[in-house]
Amino acid sequence: MCRSTVRPYLGMLVIGHRGASVAAAENTVQAFVLADAMGADGVELDVRLAPDGRLLVKHDPLPTDLDDLEGYPELREVLAVCGEMLVNVEIKNSADELGRDAVEAVVQLTIAEMRSHGLAERWIISSFDWDTIERCRAIAPDIATAYLVMEATAGVIARTASAGHIAVHPDEQSVTAETVAACHDAGLAINTWTCNDPVRLVELADWGVDAVCTDKPDIALAVLGRRISPVEARWETPA
Repeated sequence: MCRSTVRPYLGMLVIGHRGASVAAAENTVQAFVLADAMGADGVELDVRLAPDGRLLVKHDPLPTDLDDLEGYPELREVLAVCGEMLVNVEIKNSADELGRDAVEAVVQLTIAEMRSHGLAERWIISSFDWDTIERCRAIAPDIATAYLVMEATAGVIARTASAGHIAVHPDEQSVTAETVAACHDAGLAINTWTCNDPVRLVELADWGVDAVCTDKPDIALAVLGRRISPVEARWETPA
């Protein structure tokens, strides 16, 4: 979420990290359904391209044996249960892992699947792999993109803003009030991960962090004492 181009700052968005991943197994349909029921503003999920061409929702590398892929939900199954929530799709594959052609395939397939499930303003694609988000933005400039990093340094902020991405997604442990201000001064949102500590959640909100990934969206919402409706909560791309 980019606070400077989308809406007045109404409060930090609460994003279920891999769904409600304490209440249910992470990256499962049940975890995403529970996050929605808890009132999360959105969810974050990990997508990987399987050897058989399917997009599977899983954080860690996939087994190489096709028989071992059963039980992992497909991206289409997860998007179908996300309702009106925002969805942050993290593409895990990189060229180093799959090769350049395969990364092109996962980007194309992911964008096509997302488009079939709703309005572009509900989606954001993120990745630790710079080439992946660059390719996503080139193919689908109407879908928001964000750079996943351990720390939002001055160089990261400048690079992300100049490339036209809407946000940086740093590890919450690296975030300071100065980090938040620097991102906003550059016209970027700062959406951080993964915070389950109530005191830290309040601190991040007080600094103006735009969204936080948490394994416990129900607790985060209770601590923050606020709720933004799905109508108000929207990712947005720069004009």
